[in-house]
Amino acid sequence: MRSVLATRYVLPLREGGSLPAIVEADDLGMYVTKFRGAGQGLFALTAEIIAGEIGRALGLKVPEIVLVEVDPVLGRSDPDAEIRHLLKASVGTNVGLDYLPGSTDFVAAAGDKVSAQTASLAVWFDSFVQNVDRTPRNPNLLMWHRELYLIDHGAAMYFHHHWETMPGKARSPFPQIDQHVLLPFASEIVEAGVVARERLNESVLRDILALVPDDFLGSDAEGIREAYLRFFVERLEHADIFEQEAIRARERQL
Repeated sequence: MRSVLATRYVLPLREGGSLPAIVEADDLGMYVTKFRGAGQGLFALTAEIIAGEIGRALGLKVPEIVLVEVDPVLGRSDPDAEIRHLLKASVGTNVGLDYLPGSTDFVAAAGDKVSAQTASLAVWFDSFVQNVDRTPRNPNLLMWHRELYLIDHGAAMYFHHHWETMPGKARSPFPQIDQHVLLPFASEIVEAGVVARERLNESVLRDILALVPDDFLGSDAEGIREAYLRFFVERLEHADIFEQEAIRARERQL
């Protein structure tokens, strides 16, 4: 995973608890950046990396994820006190997604198209990482060059906010999938599960977890990585549980 240095705070995107913003970096790229100093903290940044890279490993389109280094001088003279406070609290490593200029929100009613294969794989993916934030109210889907991109995975893996409740969570059916914006188009969930099992395994998951900076995970970084790995390996082994839940949820909508 690449690291870039933030050189200019361009534009706040005042939505959600992560207080994202468009930031320019020293590679001249623009990134939608999530800050460690925001209310959702490092859990959201960790979920952004892990879930986003799992989606990419599955073959879904996710903007490039980079580590964004924030220097203490960034934003020091910004006239907005809230932004100054946020950047001061976010010195160090943050997470950015490649900004997709000209992209638009996915709106099926406006004629945006998605194949059954892509929709089914997206539903499988969000069930796997327990992402509650792909609803009609907040789809977190973009159309760019006529292709569907998945963004904003900070709300996934909500179990890590309460590790003590984790036993048994890996086998959760994830009933929240009934709110998924792509569920009506997901007519190939079983087939998506076959593809997912071909593309995900313990080795792939371990490599993804290795991308998370140690300081996001605390003093026992390796222990936390192993806990995530156990969760995802078990969830993959019992994926039929959430697959059947998604199928039933879709049938109820038809």
